[in-house]
Formats: sequence, C-alpha cells, structure tokens
Amino acid sequence: MDKNKHEMELTLGFSPCPNDTFIFDALVHQKIPTNGLQFHVEYHDVETLNHRAFNGDLDVTKLSYHTFAYAVEEYELLDSGSALGFGVGPLLICKDSTLAEELADRTGQTDLGKWNNLKIGIPGKYTTANFLLGLAYPGLQNKQEMLFSEIEEGLQQGAIDLGLIIHENRFTYQQKGLHKITDLGDFWEQTTSCPIPLGGIVIKRSLPEAVKHQVNQLIRESVNFAFSNPKSGLDYIRSHAQEMDPEVMYKHIELYVNAYSQELGEKGREAVETMFEKARELNLIPTTSQKLFLGK
Repeated sequence: MDKNKHEMELTLGFSPCPNDTFIFDALVHQKIPTNGLQFHVEYHDVETLNHRAFNGDLDVTKLSYHTFAYAVEEYELLDSGSALGFGVGPLLICKDSTLAEELADRTGQTDLGKWNNLKIGIPGKYTTANFLLGLAYPGLQNKQEMLFSEIEEGLQQGAIDLGLIIHENRFTYQQKGLHKITDLGDFWEQTTSCPIPLGGIVIKRSLPEAVKHQVNQLIRESVNFAFSNPKSGLDYIRSHAQEMDPEVMYKHIELYVNAYSQELGEKGREAVETMFEKARELNLIPTTSQKLFLGK
C-alpha cells in the first residue's frame, strides 16, 4: 500500500453555512482523491459542534476557537480549514437606533449602568463571538443562548434587547430594520492588530500522526479546489444555506474563506495564541500543557 494511503473511515462534522460547505465540497464529493480515507459527514450548527467536541464525539470537527480552549486535551488544530480574517467579526445589533448610538462608544466598560440588565441573544456560550463580546462589553452579562438564525427574529419580536449575530446574518440585519451597535471584529483588530480567529478544524490527538497529516493535506486540497472551481459546489452550498440568494452566499464565502483557510501560517498561529493568552488573562479558559497546532 502507498505509504500516503490509509484505509479508514473518519467522522467529520462541520456547519451547513456556505463557508464550510464551500471548503469541504471537493472532499465530501471526492472531487479530489482521498487516498483511502472515507468520511462520514454530520452537519450541525456551531454550538452543537462545540458541545460534541467537549464529548469527543467526532474524529475531525469544526469548532469555535473559544471552544478549542476547552477541548484541547482531546483535539489538536489542523493547519487548514480555519476561518480567520480581518473584517469578519460578529456584530452586536439591536432594534432601537437610539440604543445603538448610546452603546456604540461604551466598549470596555464593566459597569454600563442602566444598560447592565439588557437581555442579549447569543449564538452560544462557547462561541468565539461570545468571547469577543466579553472583551468588548464585560458589563453585559444577561445572556440568552439561541440558534444564530433566530436572533434577528428575537429582536424584532422584543424577546431580547441586543443580538450577537454571525454568519449570513451580517448581510441581512439591515433589511429587517435592525441597527449595528459595534462590530466586535473591529474592536479585536484595533486591540491586537491580529486577524480574528473564529473557527478552526481540529482532529483527535489519538489518531495516527500520518492520518492526521493526511487529513490536513486533504482539507487544504479541498480548499484549493474550491478556489480554482468556485461554482463547482453551488448546488451543494445552496442546498444547505440559510440564505438562498447566491450573491449572499458568495459574499459570505469571500468573507470567511481566504489564505488562512489554506494554511494558518505564522500570522494565523499568532492570532490563535493571542486569543488564548487574552482569555487566560481574564480567567475565561483553563491552562494546558498540550501543543495547540498539528506538527508544531
């Protein structure tokens, strides 16, 4: 058998969002040779994937970088498949334009006075979005976990006062009469000068080293195929996307899939390490002696 070929089936989890289906289309549909590896795919929203990672349910999985801090004993980070970048952060929004203006310049405040008890809809406790919210608005603690796709509706119906939005909703909230308070990505970038580590692909530490490196290479090849053939996976992407308009889908992809998705590189790894350091300083995550990155 070819030394680079390993006969094995691995469980693989990622979200139905356009950036993930764009990245994994070639791998899932064997548009690239997988050299003996087979993948059993599961699709879940990011917070479900995060909780499945806590349980070690999947061999290879997408997760939030915030979650990785809690799953690092079980998993290590692949160099390919990540979502990092500038201008890709979550947005804090609301229905009331006056409230948006009042809160916009209050980042970093631990006591927000009359606004302390505002109810915020968040896409999950362990999402990177919630971590960034904690950095920018440490005084906002009245949080309600919701599916990311239901946050805009929660604002419209008055069930929540503020909403933390990610993914396609960055492009749709204005059409629904909602207003931006703060781009939390901008806050992170101004504070650190690093790209924002949103989500990564991790693999179980217990798998053979050769298999881990093979999976890493296959995901890189899948990303490269997608860049070279951007319309190849259109039907697949559309079949899973919340927003069906191709223009919205490809805006989403352009925002989240970039050179860091091909390879983290030195700058990408620095961003991840910076996030972990800041989180430890705030006692938001546990310490670990495990190496974070595959082969590093």
